[in-house]
Amino acid sequence: MNSSIQSRLPRGRAQLRQVLAGSGDEIHIADVTMALCVSRTEAAKRLARWREQGWLRRVGSGAYVPVSIDTLGSERVLDDAWVLVSALFAPGYIAGPTAAEHWDLTEQIFKDIVVVTGQAIRERHQKRQGFDFTLKHLKPEKIFGTKPIWRHNTKVPVSDVHRTIIDMLDDPALGGGIQHVSDCLVAYFKRGDRSDQKLIEYADQLGNGAVVKRLGFLAERRADGATLVELCRVRLTAGNAKLDPALDSKRLISRWRLLISPSWTSGETG
Repeated sequence: MNSSIQSRLPRGRAQLRQVLAGSGDEIHIADVTMALCVSRTEAAKRLARWREQGWLRRVGSGAYVPVSIDTLGSERVLDDAWVLVSALFAPGYIAGPTAAEHWDLTEQIFKDIVVVTGQAIRERHQKRQGFDFTLKHLKPEKIFGTKPIWRHNTKVPVSDVHRTIIDMLDDPALGGGIQHVSDCLVAYFKRGDRSDQKLIEYADQLGNGAVVKRLGFLAERRADGATLVELCRVRLTAGNAKLDPALDSKRLISRWRLLISPSWTSGETG
């Protein structure tokens, strides 16, 4: 830390700057105790005081971000919604089209940050700290297949490329609609890390029979989908599902026990 800058700052701001120097994008009690060698009780009091003074903004339980950037002599700004995910929605992870964009499965740009969370949620669409989030609740034991990605100084859980596909097949609305999900699957098939076995493993673990039906139907429309088609066929569950619950789907594809809309009645994809 530059001693001349430190000497010009009031004591409280200088201490906060010291904490910022050793923390990630968010500040927690543990960051204060480590940087200032104080007890957890004292650290909590200082965080509360800095918040009252307008130097910090609370973004989650015990999590804060700096707001008075100029007065702290810091260049850090909260410009990345991803760093808020753990503080706001843990246990949770970046998912759906947001993850698909990260893994280069799509060229479409979606405004909302899609997050799957183990927390109970009251509203599917939320604006938090100026960012738009689309949320889906999932039982914590169903949260798997994620990978930590560094964003600035923060590790953010993101669905891996295989789980990204399975999540969008599980909930086509979350994936931007079944046509977008299909386009992402086509991109997935062309990847060097494609794994039919991993897709099936994740589908089995998630336990939604509709995922297998949708995956088998879409894979069947591709010349390079034969192996995956067979893996799906032997796992078919009873009952009919819709290819996309948001669409008017009346035609039954009996071999997949899948109801589809007229736009999916003919043609091959990819």
